[in-house]
Amino acid sequence: MVVTRCLTCDYDRFNRTPIMKLTNRTDCVFCRLFLAITGALRITRTTLMCLFAAAIALNAWAQEGAPPAPVASGPPRDLQQAQVGGTRVVSPREAAPSASAETLPLQWGLVSLRPYLNYRLLYGDGIQSGPGQQQTTTINAISPGLLFGIGDHWTLDYMATKTFYSNRAFQDTLDHSLQLKGGTTFEDWVFGLSGSYSSSTQPLVETGVQTKQTTWSTTASVGYHLNSRLFLDTSVTHNDQSAEAFTSSREWSTSDWLHYQITPQFDTAIGFGAGKVNVSAGSDMTYTRPQAQIGWRPTDKISLNIQGGIEDRKFLSGGASDLRTPTYGASIQYQPVDTTAFTFGASQTVAPSYFTSQIIKSTGWTAGFEQRLLQYFHLGVGLGHQKNTYLSTAGIVTAGRDDDSDSFNARLSTTILRNVSIAALYQRSRNSSNLAGYGYTSSQVGLEVGWRY
Repeated sequence: MVVTRCLTCDYDRFNRTPIMKLTNRTDCVFCRLFLAITGALRITRTTLMCLFAAAIALNAWAQEGAPPAPVASGPPRDLQQAQVGGTRVVSPREAAPSASAETLPLQWGLVSLRPYLNYRLLYGDGIQSGPGQQQTTTINAISPGLLFGIGDHWTLDYMATKTFYSNRAFQDTLDHSLQLKGGTTFEDWVFGLSGSYSSSTQPLVETGVQTKQTTWSTTASVGYHLNSRLFLDTSVTHNDQSAEAFTSSREWSTSDWLHYQITPQFDTAIGFGAGKVNVSAGSDMTYTRPQAQIGWRPTDKISLNIQGGIEDRKFLSGGASDLRTPTYGASIQYQPVDTTAFTFGASQTVAPSYFTSQIIKSTGWTAGFEQRLLQYFHLGVGLGHQKNTYLSTAGIVTAGRDDDSDSFNARLSTTILRNVSIAALYQRSRNSSNLAGYGYTSSQVGLEVGWRY
């Protein structure tokens, strides 16, 4: 049987055979599913420690060659999130250079350690300190971090970010981020587990002001190989997201898929998702989402993944009518040569808003281009557009806000001294809103330096 490559976890999920890693892009339909559904599940500090202990315990009996779990990723709320570098300026974790194969990590038994450090300097205008209040500021951010490896298939990653603003209209902040992820197999079973915590205080497009956010998340997934073509995959998620002075939400959800691999290059799946959302103010809600998915790789240079369904969302109080919305996600990747890659993605989602008794329907697309230059430089360019429509979840509340956001970003980077990366970056973004005070135009230019042990 031809190998079905999973280029994120280096694992053939149908043959359960380790394979060679070719690129850091995700080509596995199951990993794409995992990336789409892992986003935000709240766990207490005690639960997080239990997950850490479970990771070590599971690793002890993991089979040789078991795959690491895919990287957790939340729902696409790019243009509702950080206005400063929030569209697609690389995060500190991504900015740090990849660990060199020649550099061994610090090792204590099953536990390995790789420290890293990132520094970012930005100068930007049009950044909102409040609705209708656009400021110019210099931003210095330093982000030290520690990446722990637990055996071969589990990681624990902690990063702190201290941010300084030259403009006193903004508060200096100290943010934290913690991620635990891992996975293992046992006979025909595949297990995955991830948990994360983050706290940040950044200017948000949605709120129009520097907003303190806290998110706890966890995801547990189980997959079973019925035979060489059929794979059953189910996951349970829990997300708790809060924003100071705004509405907080807590969501429980499940997503179940039955995959059928027609050929090694073509996979199909049918699924069903359901969830419940409790909010601190406004109407709680439930939703169901029947959906389908196809993953197709006609050649080694082209990959296509499409997922779509109909979401039926019911509001448990407030008198608002049920909301029936098509939801979808699609991505295309084209890599004509090893040094060049093109990407395109589109999605439509529904998510709770930070504003009382409102939800957001987001429709958008992104396009990207990556090119290696002169063997030592890497150029990344991205475009994006997103339309956010705010809808009321209570009969007595009138929403009506519509935002149209456009963005462009570019990043030129190189690696020096083997473990050090340096990059120049630029971003321009614009948000047009029918609600006064939430429109802006912003340009940001900066420099970034990263180091990884």
